[in-house]
Amino acid sequence: MKKILIANRGEIAVRVARACRDMGIPVAAVYSDADRVSLHVLEADEAVRIGPAPALESYLDIEAVIAAARKVGADAIHPGYGFLAENWQFAKRCEDEGLKFIGPSSKALHLVGDKIRSRETMLAEDVPIIPGMLGAPDSDDECLEKANEIGYPVLVKASAGGGGKGMQVVRSEGDLMNAIETSRRVAKSAFGDDTVYVEKLIERPRHIEFQILADEHGNVVHLFERECSIQRRHQKIVEESPSTAVDSDLRARMGETAVKVARAVGYANAGTVEFLLDEDGSFYFLEVNARIQVEHPVTEFVTGIDLVREQILIASGEKLDITQDDLMQRGHAIECRIYAEDPANGFLPSSGKILSLLEPAGPGVRHDCGIYEGWEVPVHYDPILSKLIVHAADREAARLRMLRALSEFAILGIATTIDYLREIIASDAFAAGETQTDFIEKHMANRHADGPDDDVVHAALIAGALSLSAEVGRRVAGRRRELSPWDTLGGWSIGRETS
Repeated sequence: MKKILIANRGEIAVRVARACRDMGIPVAAVYSDADRVSLHVLEADEAVRIGPAPALESYLDIEAVIAAARKVGADAIHPGYGFLAENWQFAKRCEDEGLKFIGPSSKALHLVGDKIRSRETMLAEDVPIIPGMLGAPDSDDECLEKANEIGYPVLVKASAGGGGKGMQVVRSEGDLMNAIETSRRVAKSAFGDDTVYVEKLIERPRHIEFQILADEHGNVVHLFERECSIQRRHQKIVEESPSTAVDSDLRARMGETAVKVARAVGYANAGTVEFLLDEDGSFYFLEVNARIQVEHPVTEFVTGIDLVREQILIASGEKLDITQDDLMQRGHAIECRIYAEDPANGFLPSSGKILSLLEPAGPGVRHDCGIYEGWEVPVHYDPILSKLIVHAADREAARLRMLRALSEFAILGIATTIDYLREIIASDAFAAGETQTDFIEKHMANRHADGPDDDVVHAALIAGALSLSAEVGRRVAGRRRELSPWDTLGGWSIGRETS
């Protein structure tokens, strides 16, 4: 590939840009008006404005993204996660334009990117699925009829996209129509598609997903499981691998099913097959996330495989150079998602300027970051700021390392979930591996929202003060290029004087 356009923003765009740089591939970014000076723009070799702040007018605008790729001469597009990443029509437009979509084919996306269609496909392949609708409803009354048939509680889910967006729990018939309306509104805003459906709610399951890699030559492997059960409002906030609920026999059976799912739809590239695991050990196909996952660093730590690099190699036509027998899990990894949300105020999104950023470091600590000191956090997008990932020899060592890393982590100027996450990791329930999907409801409902430790605040303030007085040439929040004296002069140009 000669040049890759990243059709995304934030930490995942930064992550992809750095993988491209590692491979010697030039990278171009796109940005909305709200992201003109975002870190992903600074990390790219060049950047193109694609519209105003609202996602529907920028990051979800297929024609604007295609035009940007043409403008910079890109021959491939990496969609990241969210936005257009699972939009089969976008993948088809890329194919029609001769642009390589770094993800599955539009045909495979059409099958698995749409949750309703993927359920139909899995049923035909004898893969266990959760009871619910097998086709897109023609009306809200059809959703009501199915909910009454399978019995409450049920889930109303967006057919397109992922990340828990648009998902609504409904426990009685009287709440269903309002949930459908809410789910449609959120799905339209997030994915440009307001199709929703109904399925049975399984109480207190584990959310277990299997990472897969599949090339364009028919080779498929799974890279084991990630435990993603700790969720708030159906949004994952803590992930880990291996899962405390999965033994070697269950791992083998679920992994084989994940590979079967990929083969059934002719899947190529990186993806994730998600399952619900109930308390008696039965598992059910949930959906396929046909993209790179937010939590992919967890798998990278325990397998040693760079998943974004593999995506690019697969899209370039390369064969997988690993077999299932080559793969094994080493140690334990945990990821915490850092959101610009205020736990003391109902987790309302928090926007404003980042006054100081103190990042954790040390052996086995990774921080995938989309922010820097002085940047204004916008209100228009998902509030994820970064991801903190740790790796150690075993789960308890990883848990203690995460506690240490979270204690060193401070962001001043906006509210974040850092201290909330530290409470989760420090809890007896997490330490014991009791991480069902009702973890937050059961163990965090009555938490007391304390502020950050004074020592952490003081350290952050010192870091901020030092950053302001640092030399002009210091690196800014992970930006690799050193600033030159010319960068300090503001706008300037060299021109020929004319009479």
